[in-house]
Amino acid sequence: MSVGVLLLTHEAMGDALIETARHLLGRISLKVDAFSIPPGSDTDFAMTSAAARVRKLDSGDGVLVLTDVFGATPSNVIDKIQPLGVKIRRVSGLSLPMLLRVLNYSEQNLAELAQTAADGARAGVRIDHA
Repeated sequence: MSVGVLLLTHEAMGDALIETARHLLGRISLKVDAFSIPPGSDTDFAMTSAAARVRKLDSGDGVLVLTDVFGATPSNVIDKIQPLGVKIRRVSGLSLPMLLRVLNYSEQNLAELAQTAADGARAGVRIDHA
């Protein structure tokens, strides 16, 4: 078994990141899905849809949910579905470096993978001093 990964974002950001990761890595060994919440969406519908995707991704080891902005609707939806009975860890600040790092450590458990996601995002930020 392995951890599932859900990208819960505004608009089509999650789908674009998954497609880019597939292009760069060739093969993705984790179960990954994206769910976009458009502006003005019904929150109850978003919660129901996100919960269904979390259940589908969970194979017993939990689901890592990567959101684009902490405190925005996609992130808040996760707060409301935490009581599902599925182990869920949320990491906000989704970026391509974060996703690539997660996808390269498919053997990690949920807590380790959450930390790997945060580390990948931080390591992906560079300032050019030239």
